[in-house]
Amino acid sequence: MDALKRRTMTSHFHFVYLLTITELPSAPIVESVSGRFQGSWMKTRRGKSFQAYRGIRYAHPPVGELRFQPPKPILEYKELVNASDDGPACPLPAPPEYPVDEDCLTINIYTPTSNSLELLPVIFFIHPGGFYAMTGRSDLAGPHYLLDKDLVLVTINYRLGSLGFLSTGDQLAPGNNGFKDQVAALKWVQRNIRAFGGDPNLVTIAGCSAGSLSVMLHMISPMSKGLFQRGISMSASPMGPAPLPDNLYHLAQKQAQLVGCPTDNSSVIVQCLKTKPWRELGDSLYGFREWGFDPVRIWSPVVERALGQEQFLPERPENALRRRAAYTVPHLISQTTDEFFWSAYNVIRNESLLNDMNKNWERIAPISFQLPPENSSTIVAILKQKYLNNKPITADDKSARALGKIYGDSIVGFPTHRMANVMCRNSNHKVFYYEFAYIGNQSHYEDPDTGKPKGAAHHDDLIYLFTLSYRFSTIEVNDSNPDSRMVDLMTLMWYNFAKHGDPNGGADVEQALGVLPVWPAMTSDKRQYMRIDATPSVRAKMFEERFRLWEELYPMDYGSTNLTP
Repeated sequence: MDALKRRTMTSHFHFVYLLTITELPSAPIVESVSGRFQGSWMKTRRGKSFQAYRGIRYAHPPVGELRFQPPKPILEYKELVNASDDGPACPLPAPPEYPVDEDCLTINIYTPTSNSLELLPVIFFIHPGGFYAMTGRSDLAGPHYLLDKDLVLVTINYRLGSLGFLSTGDQLAPGNNGFKDQVAALKWVQRNIRAFGGDPNLVTIAGCSAGSLSVMLHMISPMSKGLFQRGISMSASPMGPAPLPDNLYHLAQKQAQLVGCPTDNSSVIVQCLKTKPWRELGDSLYGFREWGFDPVRIWSPVVERALGQEQFLPERPENALRRRAAYTVPHLISQTTDEFFWSAYNVIRNESLLNDMNKNWERIAPISFQLPPENSSTIVAILKQKYLNNKPITADDKSARALGKIYGDSIVGFPTHRMANVMCRNSNHKVFYYEFAYIGNQSHYEDPDTGKPKGAAHHDDLIYLFTLSYRFSTIEVNDSNPDSRMVDLMTLMWYNFAKHGDPNGGADVEQALGVLPVWPAMTSDKRQYMRIDATPSVRAKMFEERFRLWEELYPMDYGSTNLTP
C-alpha cells in the first residue's frame, strides 16, 4: 500500500492522498493518531476550497445496553473511515425522508486546504434545539461562511430528549448523558485535531440556546476542564429563575407513559424504555407539551447526585463561580433584542389559547414562562401588571409585543443577564457582552401575512454565521447588501475571539461594517456591551430597567461585587 500513496507532511500534521482509482484519488484523506479519514471538498461563499470530514463516530453507537449509559469513546479506527457525508440526526420528530438514527454520535470537521505550519484556532459548535431538536449536520450548521476565515470548524451531534437527558436521580439514570457526549467529542478533538490543522490548545466552544447553556456548564464541569480555551454563549443560560434540579423523574414517568411503559418506579421505567424503538421515543416529543406549544424548554441539566458515577455537574453553576472553583476562560455572551417574542403569536393567533390564557393566567403563566412554583401566583400577577398593565391579552400587535417580552425575558433574557453578571464578577478572564439587534431579510420568525421579519428573534444571529440550508437561502457575497456585510462582521468577530480571546482582535475587524467601535470588556460597575446592528455602538446596562423587576422577584448573590443598576 505504501507504493500507492504519497504524503505531504508538516511538523504538525499531514494530509494523505491515495492515488488509486478504487479509493477516490480526488478525495482528501487525513491520518491522525486514531486512524485515517476520507473526506470531501466544499467551497466557501467566497469560492475558497476546503476539506470536509463528516459523520465520523466519536463514540460507540449508544444502542442496546449502551442506551441511557455514558458514551463509550472510540479511540482507534482500524479501517479507512468514509467521512464524505453527514451522519444521521439523533432521534427527534422529523419527516420520513430525513436521516435519523439512534446511532448518531458523530463529529464533523471542516478545515482549510492550506498546509500551513501554523496550527489554526478551532471552533467547536454545540447546536441549539432545546435538547430535543436540531443537529450538527451541515444542513443546520453549514460551514460555508466561517471557513472563509483561517480556522477549523467542528460540529457535533449529541443525544437528545430522553435518550440524552433521562434522569431518575438514582444509579439507573443519574442524568446529563447528552453533556457527557459533548465531553467525549471534546476529548476526540484533543486527540485528533492536529491532523486536521487545528490547534488543540486554541479551542473555542460555542453554542446557541441549548448550546449556549452547554458552554456555560462546561466551565463548571470537572469532566471538561482543560478541553477548551474560550467560550461563546448565545441566548441561554443555566441560571434561570428556577434552580437546576437534581433529577427529572417526572419527565421519566411522562416518557414511560407516552410509549406505554409502567411508571411505578425507576427500575421498571428504565428497563421498559430500553426495549422501545428509538423512533417511538423521538416521535413522542410533542406529548411533553403541557399547554399549547409550551413549555419551550423541557429537559434541563441536573446537578448529579454522587452515586459512584463520574459527575458532569456536581454543583450549581453560580455556586462554583462564586467560590472561584470554575474553569473560566475568555467568554463572549449575547442575547438578541427580541428573543422568544414569537411565542406570543402562537397565543394571539389561536382564539382558544388566547381565551384560555386570559381566563387561567395564574395556572398557565408559570408553565409558559417556566417559573418555579414558589409564590408563582403572586409573581405572575406582578408580571401581568408590569408588562400588560393588568389588561387582557388581545389579538393585536401591542399585546403580542408585551406578551413576547415576558416570554423572552423569562426564558432567555434574564437568565443570560444573570450569567453575564456572575461571569464578569467571578471569572479570571475578560467577559464581552453583546445585543444582536440586526433585522435582515431572513428571520426565524417571519410575519405570516407579509412574509417579512418582525424582530431580531432567537437564533437569528446564527443566520450570519452558518449556512442553514434546511430553511434559509445562502447569503451571497455583495458588499452593498447589509446581510452580506453582517456575515462578514459576525464571522470576523468569531474568528478574532477564537484566535485572540477578544472580539476586537486586530485592525482587520474594520473590514466588516466600516468601523466597529472599540469593544470594552464588561465590568461589574460599568456593564458595557456592544449593540450589533447596521451601525454597531457601545452601550451600557443591557435591558436592566426591565430586569430590575426580575432581580427583585428572584434575587441572586452575584459574588464579589453586588449588582448596582
